[in-house]
Amino acid sequence: MSDTENSKFANTITRMRRVEGQARGIVKMMEEDRYCVDILQQIIALEAAARQARIKVLDIHARHCIEEAIASDDKADQSEKVAELVALVEKMAK
Repeated sequence: MSDTENSKFANTITRMRRVEGQARGIVKMMEEDRYCVDILQQIIALEAAARQARIKVLDIHARHCIEEAIASDDKADQSEKVAELVALVEKMAK
């Protein structure tokens, strides 16, 4: 089994590889001068896939990194993780 398969990000890595393929497909559509609406629909699909990957990584962060900080009883680490989470949520809200 590869490191990628053992990674907590294994499913998300697979998803991001699909996003990467979608991006290459969109570039090809542009190079072929395809209809703008078709290209835009593919960009919408790519954005949705990237958004789902972002949500999954956020979930992983909450379930691993934040849980570890809480379990550690390290107040500084806990504060740092909460601040990071708040900053991320602020960025996602924009």
